[in-house]
Amino acid sequence: MSSSPAVAPSAAPQMTQGLITLFAFCCGAIVANIYYAQPIIDLIAPEVGLSAHGASLIVSLTQIGYALGLLFLVPLADLLENRRLMLATLGLSTLSLVAISFTTSAPALLAMSLLVGFSSVSVQMLIPLAAHLAPEQTRGRVVGSIMGGLLLGILLARPLSSLIADHFGWRAVFMTAAVVMLVIIAVMARTMPQRRPDHHASYGELLLSLYHLMTRHALLRQRSLYQGLMFGAFSLFWTAVPLELSRQHGLSQSQIAIFALVGAIGAVAAPLAGRLADAGHTARASLLAMVLAPLAFWLALVHPAYSVVGLAITGVLLDFAVQMNMVLGQRAIYALDANSRGRLNALYMTSIFIGGAVGSSLASSLYERGGWGAIVICGSALPLIALACLLVNSRRR
Repeated sequence: MSSSPAVAPSAAPQMTQGLITLFAFCCGAIVANIYYAQPIIDLIAPEVGLSAHGASLIVSLTQIGYALGLLFLVPLADLLENRRLMLATLGLSTLSLVAISFTTSAPALLAMSLLVGFSSVSVQMLIPLAAHLAPEQTRGRVVGSIMGGLLLGILLARPLSSLIADHFGWRAVFMTAAVVMLVIIAVMARTMPQRRPDHHASYGELLLSLYHLMTRHALLRQRSLYQGLMFGAFSLFWTAVPLELSRQHGLSQSQIAIFALVGAIGAVAAPLAGRLADAGHTARASLLAMVLAPLAFWLALVHPAYSVVGLAITGVLLDFAVQMNMVLGQRAIYALDANSRGRLNALYMTSIFIGGAVGSSLASSLYERGGWGAIVICGSALPLIALACLLVNSRRR
């Protein structure tokens, strides 16, 4: 481990463009661990003795592990030296991914899936660290650029997983991910600046403070609600669209993987949103995002056949809107309390995760009962609710 000097929150100039790029890459690579299994559970389940119904537990337990990590690991970023905490967490990720690639039993695979999700929350330690290191006048741009890397990781994980599994088998997916984690550990140990938080409470007091932060800051509650609804629509779309593409348009797994790459275009929203926030346009940009999201779904009403091109446009616009609103929310909540950014981020991301989990869980049943029309109705309703809440809160202020 490098012996670079500790960085205080005031040492903002150290957030160079090279460090921003490093943070963005690390965020994308780490968050991808959560999504690798989603498109290949049908390949994994038979080899470890899971039924077709039980295969969904692989994804569910990864998500549950991520939620637990957000609540119990991420707050430690306000208590412990950040770089050492992240390296330890990444070490656990690496071991869990290697274990999955060799396991032959269902209980072991499910336990490791839980650990993969739990340890992948180091990405939510990197983002508050970047906010600490960045000067106030460029904090939105910095966070936006890093969030762009995170979104690319989310969007690229599924197609990469499908392609690797098609050519080398599903175990190669997790072994490749473990190698990537080892590379990140080596790079972070040499280049990542240290940060020792000023917070001196015990771990128990730190967890209790999560409740106080949520009740104290109305803006945190509002932005969490907005983004939870927006991310619910995002997860609903990306869980249901593979079903629509395969059943109604006859696309193969590899073709669906290519389709998913199109959504990566929406990642350009992150740095744009950061710049808008830095310029004081958070309210207008939030309004734009919450109007654009339902409009993206309503493309189905323009063309009855709703072609693959139309679905791709919906994916790009929806990703753009959701990513923009996420960065705007993070920029806003980081300004609430500099010494609590790790916990503020944990609460914000947990709320988003809950919305995403609800959207994913609704997708299959909605599609089976009402087809793509049901997805359009529900998917557009969620951001419309967020828009209504934004307008009501704006009038109150």
